[in-house]
Amino acid sequence: MKEFTINAAESGQKCIKYCEKLLPEAGTGFLYKMLRKKNITLNGKKADGNERLNQGDVLRFFFSDDTFRVFSGKTPQNSVINIPMLDPKQIIYEDEHILLYNKPSGVLSQKAKPEDISVNEMFLMYLQSQNSAGRTMAEDKQTNQNTVSKPSVCNRLDRNTSGLILCGKTYLGLRTMNAMLADRSVGKYYHCLVAGRITEPIRLRGYLKKDEKTNTVTIKDQAFEGASYIETEIIPLKATEHISLLEVHLITGKTHQIRSHLAHLGHPILGDSKYGNPKINDRYRKKYHLKHQLLHAYRLEFPVLEGELGYLSRKQFIAPKPVFFSTIEKEELRGNMEF
Repeated sequence: MKEFTINAAESGQKCIKYCEKLLPEAGTGFLYKMLRKKNITLNGKKADGNERLNQGDVLRFFFSDDTFRVFSGKTPQNSVINIPMLDPKQIIYEDEHILLYNKPSGVLSQKAKPEDISVNEMFLMYLQSQNSAGRTMAEDKQTNQNTVSKPSVCNRLDRNTSGLILCGKTYLGLRTMNAMLADRSVGKYYHCLVAGRITEPIRLRGYLKKDEKTNTVTIKDQAFEGASYIETEIIPLKATEHISLLEVHLITGKTHQIRSHLAHLGHPILGDSKYGNPKINDRYRKKYHLKHQLLHAYRLEFPVLEGELGYLSRKQFIAPKPVFFSTIEKEELRGNMEF
């Protein structure tokens, strides 16, 4: 949210003219629409744009920082052009408060460096294209105060892991999604193809420690200094003598947990360059041009939710696997019965 107090030199002009000078790239029609929707307010109230501004008046713009920079002309044009918006075909679910996106492999969930383009930036561009303009003002029922929060991705997947990303559009959506993730009440399920044959369910428990310098993790069966407890549930779906299709229930959620835990078990994910088997990976790279791990966040199960988002209680959302994943799965597991 941006707030501007009118000084003596600015008083007397029409509200819409002030907005046009402040945001020359927005367009008059768009600004009128934002006034109608109360994404722009005058002294805390709805304005039609024709009001004459007086010294001390306060204009508030409920836009994200990125949106405001774009409309003010302070963001280089080429950098805006180079940020794509979310692919509408990959949006699994959307309502007023949240959006669920099927992230392709090879795309960051959130940027690591200022120049990165991630799902988060694509999400903001999508909202801008929908004329949402990043308004995320919602009333907190407990404090009875207005809280403004920037739309954002709520969970992270590794760059080369595909699947469901939760995005919060409003303060209420962000607060609810982040609370579910923090208390682990949301069910997170993955599909993956691994080396070796697994035919019985397994509940893996261990301890994980991340090395920030190498961005890799170490797993041990017993507790050790600096390590966090992890738990992963494995359910086999299909298997040959050489590979298995698994459903993985991520009970805790640590960096590289699924990838490293399966490798620790002796069944690395196919294509995983950090924790996988180089010889096996090379075989699938030559056969299918596989360059990253076959791990896909395919299902989310919401818990019982109270209040305004109660309509999402117990809902399940499923993201179809990428074509290359499904192709390898069908080719390699053809004729094998499901468990």
